[in-house]
Amino acid sequence: MRVNIDKWNPDDNSFWESTGKKIANKNLLISIPALLLAFSVWIMWGMLVTYMKDFGFTFGMLEGLTPGTDAHKDMLAEVNNLYYTLPAIAGLAGATLRLPNSFLIALGGGRNVIFVTTALLIIPAVGAALGLSDVNTSYSYFAVMALLSGFGGGNFASSMNNISYFFPKKMQGYALGMNAGIGNLGVAVMQKLIPTVVPIALFAAVGSGVAVKGVEFAGVQNAAWVWLPLLACAAIAAFLGMNNVITGTPKLPTTAGGVSKTLIMVALGLIAAAAGSFLLVGLDINMWIVLPIVIILTVVLMKFATPSAIRSNLNRQFSILTDKHNWIMTIIYTMTFGSFIGYSAAFPKLCQDIFPEANYRFWVFLGPALGALIRPLGGILSDKINSGARVTMWSTIFQIAAALGVAYFVIEARSAADPLEFWWPFFASFMVLFLTTGIGNGSTFRSIPFIFSKEKAGPVLGWTSAIAAYGAFIIPKVFGQQIKSGHPEYALYGFAIYYGICLVLNWWYYQGPKREFDNP
Repeated sequence: MRVNIDKWNPDDNSFWESTGKKIANKNLLISIPALLLAFSVWIMWGMLVTYMKDFGFTFGMLEGLTPGTDAHKDMLAEVNNLYYTLPAIAGLAGATLRLPNSFLIALGGGRNVIFVTTALLIIPAVGAALGLSDVNTSYSYFAVMALLSGFGGGNFASSMNNISYFFPKKMQGYALGMNAGIGNLGVAVMQKLIPTVVPIALFAAVGSGVAVKGVEFAGVQNAAWVWLPLLACAAIAAFLGMNNVITGTPKLPTTAGGVSKTLIMVALGLIAAAAGSFLLVGLDINMWIVLPIVIILTVVLMKFATPSAIRSNLNRQFSILTDKHNWIMTIIYTMTFGSFIGYSAAFPKLCQDIFPEANYRFWVFLGPALGALIRPLGGILSDKINSGARVTMWSTIFQIAAALGVAYFVIEARSAADPLEFWWPFFASFMVLFLTTGIGNGSTFRSIPFIFSKEKAGPVLGWTSAIAAYGAFIIPKVFGQQIKSGHPEYALYGFAIYYGICLVLNWWYYQGPKREFDNP
């Protein structure tokens, strides 16, 4: 079978049964594990920083300070805040890279894009492993590796776009649900796999003789090394087994041409993410100022710094930015997926800070797993009642209640003689939070094709998923700031208010008496 397929019509039943089905399923089976690993490497910093705290990675910031002094305590608090900043940097980069990834398939071809973007993840995996081999590794080094982990966050946009071209309309829900749902499970797989491999002598041949909670220091490196063979296999499978189809890439490229276009677009996103990370960490500029700067810089680079052949294609797709409902659905979709991915990134560290004696590493994977697995249910329920907006409404109401419930148990744990007394109520409330974000994620996906034309729906899905992914930047950063100030519940109050705004927008534009679309 040729890499480039210039005749592709999956909606023709005879073509589908004779030729298309086998090719489509092969591409889907290769795409799913590649996307799962992308999510794993992107969000792994949320788990890595818990081990970094256990083993005393203080980035050299405590040198010259006397333990027990106020200066020493203040610096420890700052180091703990920086732990939250690492997953935030990865979140910022991953979300930013989704913007160019939204347009990559049309330029580089699905097989070329998936191969390149999967192979690039080997860089932060190896880099993080090397950094974890020395407790004196600088913060700037880890920040660069977290930035490069953003390759994994960007992959979702191109992966979903690519798979949509392989399947007929009647199977789009199945194909996209499988790719997205199992792909999102990468977060849960990561949160379960890392605690499994760290205590064993897997990649680290020589131990340091230092152990914390029964774990040899050398085993911490396994948390990053474990992804190397898996990524290598996924990248090779994409290169040898996937295809470029003409419906997704009108001008089918050579391998060299597709790879070069992919690298150009990814580089532009990486430049914008690096600039944002420098503003955030290097210049200590407020995150709410950094975020719009990064988004605007990315769009400007894509519009004016790309080759002319690429630019004309992008300008047509940028027409969605003048559509009011693109912005409304971006806000609502961010409430669902943005919350899911942000909580996934922050949950392990949050548990460590609030319930340090709990066996949280054994349980934290359940949140992302439940949120990913229940995601198709949101779409199924929406189809059953013929309205994604109604399902979004109810999931949002329960999401607000769950956020306030988590805040309540955080307060109770802080004032309790034994905080563990509130561990399970806290954990249960957080599971409801993950479940509701997953259901709402599925229902908003269902609404978008009913609000936008066929030409706009694809770019809107790419844009909304890109902006929503900034939740992986915002939520860890907000929790880090509020943990430092001693009031993590304030973060949850803020999120609940935002969810309330989304509830009003959903009702006003899609359900209320002045609705512009009738329960899409």
